[in-house]
Amino acid sequence: MFIRPASEDFARRDEAEAPFFAMRSSTTAPSSSAPSRSDASLVLLLTFGVFGIIATEMGVAGIIPQIAERFDVSVPAAGWTVSAFALVVSACAPFLPAAMSGVDRRKVMLATLTLFTLSNVVALFSTSFAALLAARMLAALLHPVYTAMAFTLAAQASPEDPSLGISRVFTGVSAGMVLGVPWASFVTTHVGYEAATASFGLANLVALLITWRRVPSMPAKRIGLGAQLSVLRGPALLLAVAAFAALNGAMFGFFSFLSDFLHRASGFDFDAVSAVLFGYGLANIVGNVLAGRFFGKGRRFFSLAVPPAMFAAYTLLYAAADMRPAAAGLVLALGVAAGFANIVGQNLIATAARRAPDLANGLFLSAANFGTALGTAFCGAFIGGMGTKAALFGTLLMLVLAFVLTALRLRAGSIDPEPVVPNASQRPEGAAA
Repeated sequence: MFIRPASEDFARRDEAEAPFFAMRSSTTAPSSSAPSRSDASLVLLLTFGVFGIIATEMGVAGIIPQIAERFDVSVPAAGWTVSAFALVVSACAPFLPAAMSGVDRRKVMLATLTLFTLSNVVALFSTSFAALLAARMLAALLHPVYTAMAFTLAAQASPEDPSLGISRVFTGVSAGMVLGVPWASFVTTHVGYEAATASFGLANLVALLITWRRVPSMPAKRIGLGAQLSVLRGPALLLAVAAFAALNGAMFGFFSFLSDFLHRASGFDFDAVSAVLFGYGLANIVGNVLAGRFFGKGRRFFSLAVPPAMFAAYTLLYAAADMRPAAAGLVLALGVAAGFANIVGQNLIATAARRAPDLANGLFLSAANFGTALGTAFCGAFIGGMGTKAALFGTLLMLVLAFVLTALRLRAGSIDPEPVVPNASQRPEGAAA
């Protein structure tokens, strides 16, 4: 159930019934470890919003040939609908979320979802490839702002275990990636390009209308950009960013060639390859859910255990590449591990920049994109001389690097959440006194 419009009677209600803008912060004492219904509703809305954004971003990857045909451009040129979007996100993610950290959260949500809705409208009706590219790049500007804000608010919704709320937002990320590409490909093939594009626009429009109707003003405390950037002075944050870039590069560097690996090394036909890839995505969602439940019980253990566990699984995949049932099973296991890896990386970075959560989440997104680009190039370099299976050598080396950097990050500072300190004088606006 989403929240009702704000009114004066909220001030007289129990905190558990407070509206979205009365979410608990680290300075207020929660009544229990579970988020309130309004907090949970906001996290659900953010998860759906992130789903629509990621589906819009990644969905076009499944219809590049159709885009090339529709706009009369080459396939490599059509690929810029993905590459240009990713480049804008990578460039803006480190600093734009921090610069906009003082803007009302509701305005950020509305602006982002409006841009993505309009981007899909342009894609639906435009006959100009330049206009399509410009619309996608404009929407990409606010992609990291919305996503970083979603992680920040989700963490605040579960102050005693931030990873629980964050894992739910990651479910939206995974669902957008899992469903976006095959959905776009299927709908475009059987119905048409327009139907696929309209479906992504509809998802963004629904999130926009719910936000406009149900989310009241959510003023954010302004933190100076200089104060936020000061967290970069210590080694912990830089080590955390480097560790997650290496970890994500290991995962997605090989994932970029996974379909070719499954076809050439494991002998799957293309329909079976699609099924295994879809299974990987679903396993990733399962991993997000499991990480949300268990990561908070052993942050240090999981942070150190995930890279070696993935190293073992990738090594077994190399050895069992020609054994199709085993290869498919290992790919599913790696999908679950990837869900844990996302939570590990976010926690490493967020706890190294507690005073600047929006900057931290922006750096997380930047590290993810940079790691993917670096990992793809690094793993691809092995393929040229030794074949598709050799891409795993790049992944294994990056996992060793990720483990070393993670260990150094843990030595540089704590990754546990700060204790909740009751302070009634610092309750957020709208909370019960």
